Amino acid sequence: MSYIVHKGRPEVSDGRLPKELRTYDLLDELGIPYLRVDHEPLETMEACQEVDKTLEVAMCKNLFLCNAQKTKFYLLLMPGDKKFKTKDLSKQIDSARLSFGPYEDMERLLDITPGSVSVMGLMNDKNCEVQLLIDKELLDNVYLACHPCINTSSIRLRTDDLLNKFIPKVEHEPIIVDL
Repeated sequence: MSYIVHKGRPEVSDGRLPKELRTYDLLDELGIPYLRVDHEPLETMEACQEVDKTLEVAMCKNLFLCNAQKTKFYLLLMPGDKKFKTKDLSKQIDSARLSFGPYEDMERLLDITPGSVSVMGLMNDKNCEVQLLIDKELLDNVYLACHPCINTSSIRLRTDDLLNKFIPKVEHEPIIVDL
């Protein structure tokens, strides 16, 4: 499949969800340039591979996690091709067993649904109830790609802009982990 790369937000917002448009609004407000590709819903890392090639970047894996008691929530960003081992992460963040967070909490805290998990969802976590975790390997990449809170588009932005503009704005100090 062939995808078209667009600079910035869509010219027409018809048919776009408010949470996607809020993502573009915030990126524009912060002066963060980004490339965008629209596509069919992508729900797996394998499905992202063609979009990755088009954007010339590897999509990062975004995992919504919680502790066993469901009292602490985490958003983990890691390379898409890396295996996730909950034991390794649990030790580093001093948490008991971690599991994937419930759909209801993901929607309540980040205003995103399964398949659309993205660091951009942190803009919706006004009470900072979700702890951001970033695998240190991602920090070596000039760019990263993610969904703009919906899995029918993907955006590529500079890692530096994410770390120094977006994350400070949404007030989610990351914990850097080594997976």
